Amino acid sequence: MKKYLLWGLALLTVAACHQPFRTAIYDDNLAMPLAEDRADTLVYSLNLEYVVSGLEKEVCDQINNTILTLAFDLEEAPGTVEETAIRYRENLIDEYLTENSNPDPEGGIYSWGDEITGGFVQDWNGNKCYSMTYYTYRGGAHGLYTITYLVFNPQTGALLTEDDLFQEGYREPVSRIMQENLREAMKEDPYALESVWFDNVVPNGNFLPDENGVSWLFQPYDVAPYALGALSADVSWEQLKPYLK
Repeated sequence: MKKYLLWGLALLTVAACHQPFRTAIYDDNLAMPLAEDRADTLVYSLNLEYVVSGLEKEVCDQINNTILTLAFDLEEAPGTVEETAIRYRENLIDEYLTENSNPDPEGGIYSWGDEITGGFVQDWNGNKCYSMTYYTYRGGAHGLYTITYLVFNPQTGALLTEDDLFQEGYREPVSRIMQENLREAMKEDPYALESVWFDNVVPNGNFLPDENGVSWLFQPYDVAPYALGALSADVSWEQLKPYLK
């Protein structure tokens, strides 16, 4: 009897490990006026994809914890997706009401915006690639946004880094290729070309690999004025070949 029980448990474990990779999306939206008699509003939206099954539980947990930590800028370990999202929402509301508790009756901008979107975008070499966009507005001419790429190892849940891909000493030669490729891509726009701070176009850890090569993404103000938005420096695998592990 004991042998049959152990064999049955082994079959259940194998079946669990071979479930298809499955995700879910936590979605939340809020539009809350500052006060009944004011048009100023807190607008909040969340659309966050996370892992449900298809990987070892510890791996799912590690991937989800990394996603939650980035999405909500956490310093402490997150709880479940729902717990963490609800806590962030409540803290955001409290911060909005506290910061704008005494609005100027003659005017002023007291509307806030918070938008968080994250999802798996592709597989590469067995890894799970994820993209997250965070937009925030606290008044002024425009809001700020960031786009962050994450590449997860599905066996460990760890993030793939540049040091995992490249040999020692790669930064200088790869930086030159990135700068040359970006110049080539922008050559039809002289204004944009003159506005880029090319010395800042270097491997920055924010990269997305695919079948063609690697794209490094730079946030607004990282390598150019806000008007140019987020810029990408794309390098083919053929160009990267001498520097790969």
